[in-house]
Amino acid sequence: MMNKIRKFWNDEQGQGMTEYGLVLGLIAVAVVTSLIALRGHIIGLFDNAEDTVNQGVTEMGATP
Repeated sequence: MMNKIRKFWNDEQGQGMTEYGLVLGLIAVAVVTSLIALRGHIIGLFDNAEDTVNQGVTEMGATP
């Protein structure tokens, strides 16, 4: 019985998948943190793009 417990305890199969999961989780946290930190800048970029498109449509004589 003790041999089975030791074998189970020392079994490292599946350890690689756990490490990949942890790395993926850290990457996800970094991406979310970056998006939160840059939220104002990203909103400004989209607002500028919207203004540019609306200005081009208006110059063509159409209504946005």
